[in-house]
Amino acid sequence: MREFQEQNLDLGKATLTRRFAAMFYDSLLCIALLMVTTGLYMAVATTLIGEDAYKQLNDSGATIGDPILSVVLLATLVLFFGYFWTRTGQTLGMQVWHLRVQDTDQKRITWPQAVIRIIGALLSACAFGVGYFWMLFDKKDRSFQCILSKTEVVRVPARAKS
Repeated sequence: MREFQEQNLDLGKATLTRRFAAMFYDSLLCIALLMVTTGLYMAVATTLIGEDAYKQLNDSGATIGDPILSVVLLATLVLFFGYFWTRTGQTLGMQVWHLRVQDTDQKRITWPQAVIRIIGALLSACAFGVGYFWMLFDKKDRSFQCILSKTEVVRVPARAKS
């Protein structure tokens, strides 16, 4: 089932400020996640090649820019965002700021859309945020990653507390 409970509601627009606030929250989570992933990677590498050999590689600087670690970290981020976006439409930061990513039919996005969205976000960030600021000029308030992935970010109502 790809539909949300709030189907067919007139959901509000997600402002740039609110999006940046959610990104800030998510960046803190991602930093922690990447630190844990790096620690696990180092523990596995140490086990596989031996403690002395890994220490020697580390001391010589050979582990700096490790391409395998880079791929593992990128995959971790793709899985983090893809998991949350395809399941609930919200990362933890988006939940706090009452934002949701959805396709243009108000349904959950697919994994291909999530991957395209991540690539678009990386390109936007590498271009000094131009892709994010584009939403200030777009009539539908879409960033580059929204346009590329055929998705939108909306503001959802706060859930009632029990």
